[in-house]
Amino acid sequence: MSTREAGTGHTGENPAPSGIDAVVAAIRSGPRGAGVGAVFDLTALAELGSAPVPRWRGPDRELLETLFDQLRHSGESSAGDVLERGIRAAAGRTPEELTALGERLFERGWYDRLRPELLRLVQEHIAAGHTVVLTGDAAEFQLRPAAAALDIPQVLGSRAAVSGGRLTGRIEGEVRYGPEKAEAVSEFAAAHGVDLRRSYVYSGSAGDLPLLSRGGTQVPIAPDPVLAATAAEYGWTALAVGPRTAPRPADYLRTVLGLFALLGGALYGVLRKSYTRDRRAMADALMKYGTAWPLRLCGIRLRVTGAEHARHPRPAVFLFNHQSQFDVLIVPAVLGGHVTGIGKKELIRHPIFGPLMRFVGVTFIDRSNTDLAKASLAPVVDTLRGGLSVAIAPEGTRSYTAQPGRFKKGAFHMARQAGVPVIPVVIRNAAEVGRRDSMIARPGVVEVAILPPIAVDTQDPSELDEKVAEVRQRYLDTLRDWPR
Repeated sequence: MSTREAGTGHTGENPAPSGIDAVVAAIRSGPRGAGVGAVFDLTALAELGSAPVPRWRGPDRELLETLFDQLRHSGESSAGDVLERGIRAAAGRTPEELTALGERLFERGWYDRLRPELLRLVQEHIAAGHTVVLTGDAAEFQLRPAAAALDIPQVLGSRAAVSGGRLTGRIEGEVRYGPEKAEAVSEFAAAHGVDLRRSYVYSGSAGDLPLLSRGGTQVPIAPDPVLAATAAEYGWTALAVGPRTAPRPADYLRTVLGLFALLGGALYGVLRKSYTRDRRAMADALMKYGTAWPLRLCGIRLRVTGAEHARHPRPAVFLFNHQSQFDVLIVPAVLGGHVTGIGKKELIRHPIFGPLMRFVGVTFIDRSNTDLAKASLAPVVDTLRGGLSVAIAPEGTRSYTAQPGRFKKGAFHMARQAGVPVIPVVIRNAAEVGRRDSMIARPGVVEVAILPPIAVDTQDPSELDEKVAEVRQRYLDTLRDWPR
């Protein structure tokens, strides 16, 4: 595989956090199987204490404020009291309503507080076949959205009591904090054949000392002062992680300049090739300069592995995992010319991106209507047969973490019908230069791996499902073992 870099500017690149590689090596060389546990407390998985408070709106505003405040107190003795207050305020609601509140809290409030270093450890434990559990001082409905986004199958938290299909306003038993949480994990381990003496426990709070003491490998993550002192006393290696910081004024300035660079680069590209009167040539030049200029000004560099697969074979369906708003710049910059894409229909009316996307031949789909979406994809097959490649996010939307979401089959159907391969474009860390719902650019290096083409020639629906799962697994494997 070849490796190349594109773009210039400050990299913002840091060496791997101290100790993470050693833990990864221990997991890979250690025992495998479900008998080994990996218990991640929320205080290790996310940096919540300094999380900015969202502006909640609607009739649930006060309840969301209380529940989010409870998350910000994770690891503190007051977390239980705040949780009980929130559950009392939720009395009379259905479990389904509570689930929706948990999803809203995660998606609007704290998905971007998850630590990417910990995602790496979660992936290693899953790959080793370990029993992975997310626990915390919060209720289970608060924890489940993060667990689902990270493919963590088990959640242990406090539970809201239900009677007659409605919340009673009380918590089942006791709030799971400190000794109660440790006891709940021990009971879960006994019921599922997990040997805690061979297991890993991750936490950042001294409140979890009873839980940490039951594990075989204790891993303090960004520990509070009391846990740091205890770790030093017992010889536990505390792991440093990067802070989740807010954008700086310079980032806002770079973003504004980058927007002007996008428009200027796009116009320059069209004018540069206008003498040809070839719309495709002008579209390719638009993408070349309309991506290179803003990436350069924003200080975003691309480090590409497997660049040869972007050039051959063509045409192809290029699949990219979608994390960031800046993927619309990263993917065309990596693939070069003679490629178009697929976007949501709402972008047609965007005053900037709408005209640009129409000019390069993007197909717009209605994601709210499955039948209309399928019908609008039919012309894309003709586009592929005509020799033009297509880039598409198989998840259908941006993921909340670096873990790829569930892949849809539309892109694979198109590739099969057009008789072209799919080529995975694996983006490692785009969310670090532009988080999911943010238009603010941060300088840094985005790593991209373009994998060899994969044929999609099956006619059997069950085999197609297997192919989709196989391709997604390649993303997971590549993100875990990045090609050098």
